[in-house]
Amino acid sequence: MSSKQLVKFLNENLEDLKEKGLYNVIDPLESANGPVITINGKELINLSSNNYLGLAADERLKKAAVDAIKQYGVGAGAVRTINGTLKLHVELEKKLAEFKHTEAAIAYQSGFNCNMAAISAVMDQNDAILSDELNHASIIDGCRLSKAKIIRFNHSDMDDLRAKAKEATESGQYNKVMVITDGVFSMDGDIALLPEIVKIAEEFDLITYVDDAHGSGVLGEGAGTVKHFGLSDKIDFQIGTLSKAIGVVGGYVAGKQNLIDWLKVRSRPFLFSTSLTPADVAACIRSIEILMESTELNNKLWENGTYLKQGLKKVGFHIGNSETPITPCIIGEETLAQQFSKRLIEEGVYAKAIVFPTVPRGTGRVRNMPTAAHTKEMLDKAIIIYEKVGKEMGVI
Repeated sequence: MSSKQLVKFLNENLEDLKEKGLYNVIDPLESANGPVITINGKELINLSSNNYLGLAADERLKKAAVDAIKQYGVGAGAVRTINGTLKLHVELEKKLAEFKHTEAAIAYQSGFNCNMAAISAVMDQNDAILSDELNHASIIDGCRLSKAKIIRFNHSDMDDLRAKAKEATESGQYNKVMVITDGVFSMDGDIALLPEIVKIAEEFDLITYVDDAHGSGVLGEGAGTVKHFGLSDKIDFQIGTLSKAIGVVGGYVAGKQNLIDWLKVRSRPFLFSTSLTPADVAACIRSIEILMESTELNNKLWENGTYLKQGLKKVGFHIGNSETPITPCIIGEETLAQQFSKRLIEEGVYAKAIVFPTVPRGTGRVRNMPTAAHTKEMLDKAIIIYEKVGKEMGVI
């Protein structure tokens, strides 16, 4: 029998979320997560995935995964430090280092795991972390786990960062001070001011940490935000996922060899969780090879992103100030954003509402993620549906 306290807590809080339009309903897919998806037997233009380059269902990656299963089986069988490190894992990490223009890299089971692993392996209660106020939840949780003093700075406000860096370093209270930022902020699509952050970091000897989950495969001809700014030798930690543009699953930290050596002996998700499966690792290797061989998919992604932005702006939507293919349509009130998304789905476009606590209250939005796999015809159809629903609901 369930605890009465638990039942009361769950029922009251679930009802509260539903009343405020903050309860998210999960829709299982009946197809691959491509430019068109099937949900409840209905085909929908998909504008909600992070599958930037369309590689999640790529035949080349599928073949690599199948071949790896035949050779290595379906699971690694152990944590990396016992005997769960396959030759494939070593190959992936070498490929990642080459891709990110660093000395070495380490692979984890997810991007979230990277931030839980890397921050707490280096920072502790005697240190301080300067964290952009719009950083991803996994960064926030990684900072909390480290027990370091967390000092939030205003989003991409370099004057605020500099003032807080000066105060933290000159206080004498901390052994080490780190500055952490997303490379690309996933809700608005804006890019971190890395050149300015690096200047401040050099002035105050800050450790630099960039989570490039939404930049890898997108910026810098695919190599990411750090490469986009030509700062590969200036950033201590480059974090990325293998689940977005790469199209598979997992995450990685790239940096100096001694940093990677330290993470392999001190980061807990590496030490205490079974390693990535052979199929996933092989598919990731093939994906990175494709990105390094050609910028064709990257170019197509940007072309489609620009096309969708122009179309939605032309019909009257507020799309914010995105500098990347991420295209938010900012609606405002949470319940209205949820209703707007529901109507889009009914009309044939799958674009989910993003509401508090993922974004600040009153900035509910439908976030669109065009990919390299979308055709102009798909995007044209989506824009027409957006215009119809927008006018119907008084959003435009």
